[in-house]
Amino acid sequence: MKFKYADYYFSSFIILVIIGFWPTYFSKFFDGTANFSQYFHFHAVTAVLWLLLLIVQPMLIRTKKFRTHRLIGKFSYILVPILFISIILLAHFRLNPDTENLAWRVWIPFKDLFIFSFGFGVAIRYRKTVAIHARGMVVAGMALIEPTMVRMVVNVFGLEQPLGYYLGIAPIYIILIILIIKERNEVKGRWVFKWAIGLFLFVHLIRIFKIILPFWDDFAHWYISLPLT
Repeated sequence: MKFKYADYYFSSFIILVIIGFWPTYFSKFFDGTANFSQYFHFHAVTAVLWLLLLIVQPMLIRTKKFRTHRLIGKFSYILVPILFISIILLAHFRLNPDTENLAWRVWIPFKDLFIFSFGFGVAIRYRKTVAIHARGMVVAGMALIEPTMVRMVVNVFGLEQPLGYYLGIAPIYIILIILIIKERNEVKGRWVFKWAIGLFLFVHLIRIFKIILPFWDDFAHWYISLPLT
């Protein structure tokens, strides 16, 4: 499979990001109601930088600028922890100890971190094996799909929950199934997308059915009690 054209797909995804976040974020800067906390802006900037990295890296591979690709790849070692911090701080800012279904609501942002960690971890662990490295980066990029698509179908198209949520996450499984079918004759890396679809199913089932284990409930209350924001 050729992933060197992945930048075209991630570039088109920028349009979906703008549409999905337009009602609740971008439009506010035009109507004068952009009174967001710094945590929102911090997360927005880091997420955009990550998306730009996903666009630039395969472009550099295709143009054979491998040295620049490796240099920017090292920058991701700094960017990714900062992106994680931005998500953790934003979630902490938006929740409080009295929030209803606190453990479940903490799970919503953290499940994206689990997916991201898997994809990025695979990409870094197998950075010298192109077939596996590329698949890991694709999975890490797919962590952006749910936040974008769910907002689009709910806020833009006005679909109510839970249907809006189901339609928002459907593209994830459609893409993964297509990729698994297309790579059926590949020699290396076929396990990455299979593990990814299993992990997505795991985190989404917990999200949909609100399955919260005692240890996660304890973690959620401990996390919210921290003086982070």
